[in-house]
Amino acid sequence: MADVLRDIIDRNRAGRRAAIPSVCSAQPDVLRASLMRAQTLDRPVVIEATSNQVNQDGGYTGITPDRFIGYVHGIADKAGVDRDRIIFGGDHLGPQAWRSMPAEAAMEKARVLVRDYVKAGFRKIHLDCSEGCAGEPMQLDDAQTAARSADLARVCVAACDGDATGLLFVVGTEVPPPGGARMDEDGDIPPTDPAAAKATLAAHGDSFGELSSMIGGLVVQPGVEFSPTAVHHMPLERDPGLLAALNGWHGVCLEAHSTDYQYPAVFPRLAELGFAFQKIGPALTFAYRQALYALDQISTAPGALQSVMEQVMTENPGYWQGHYHGDAKALYHQRHFGLADRIRYSWPHPAAQAAVAGLRGGFDCPIPDADLHGVFPDEVLTRAEHLTGDQVQRLIDAQIQLALDPYFFEEAA
Repeated sequence: MADVLRDIIDRNRAGRRAAIPSVCSAQPDVLRASLMRAQTLDRPVVIEATSNQVNQDGGYTGITPDRFIGYVHGIADKAGVDRDRIIFGGDHLGPQAWRSMPAEAAMEKARVLVRDYVKAGFRKIHLDCSEGCAGEPMQLDDAQTAARSADLARVCVAACDGDATGLLFVVGTEVPPPGGARMDEDGDIPPTDPAAAKATLAAHGDSFGELSSMIGGLVVQPGVEFSPTAVHHMPLERDPGLLAALNGWHGVCLEAHSTDYQYPAVFPRLAELGFAFQKIGPALTFAYRQALYALDQISTAPGALQSVMEQVMTENPGYWQGHYHGDAKALYHQRHFGLADRIRYSWPHPAAQAAVAGLRGGFDCPIPDADLHGVFPDEVLTRAEHLTGDQVQRLIDAQIQLALDPYFFEEAA
């Protein structure tokens, strides 16, 4: 499927508003709805897993790379989605999950990680070694980052058993470091400086050597971001000039992270600016939560699901503490409605799973129109009418798909 990505890159670099969404989630309803939408539109879609989420030790999902692909394929098969439209990507693959270890020990874990991803069938590989390990600075310089990424690139190629033609590497990371940009003194999210982006790409080219032709993407910050309570909308009129960093690299595009919640006009604008790879994650699980909470309001026990989720989150605070701030009221609101959607880590909890199953199974269908119109926007109800599955499933799928739709702005090639 790398030929699909290469075609998108080529069309983007030729001046077309061409881009592909990368869905970064392991939530089954998010995956189902996203895959179904790609099928309906006859479009390819990237499904990504992160190094913390999926790795040889299971990650926080408990899923290894080969099991992740089998898991996604199982969802696709049940939904009637063609497997060959799915491109699997690995995000921030490197030593991050083990950076509390000394560098060489963490890198050895990272080598196993990328080998397992490639052998499983992941082909869009974002190599990110920008964060320091034990005893090192928090952020490494371009030269050291690139050298470690090249080390992992060679492991990826070796894992292909002689046929690495399908591999596509993405390099670089957000600016500042992964996990969110920082506002400047004027409250703006500064985009990456083109000279810095060019230097990052050049450093990787030098370290990759003969493998540099396999680099297809460069992650930079275009000026998009969101916090738990607000979205920083990218100014449509601004051109940070980041395409200049790609001069001399004809087969490389830009990749944007944290594009969730942007206005629909932002995505084609990003494509115009060279961002052919556009990532989304929390906005889709946020939509999933929206649908469940809407159903919770009209259930036989209104608010029961939200009550269970509050108990689960307060008894297991590690997933949201440190990310949310404020008094008790503010923390409650962010736990349930925050744009960072840290609640997504709590849905796999057994109590949450039981509550969701009880909610979904507690409706006599069809649900009265008066109830539906009280909690769902008309566009969700309209979309749900055209989907498959029981009514509750269609409402959930519709809410998620409408969050993803702006990323499919280009007509199928």
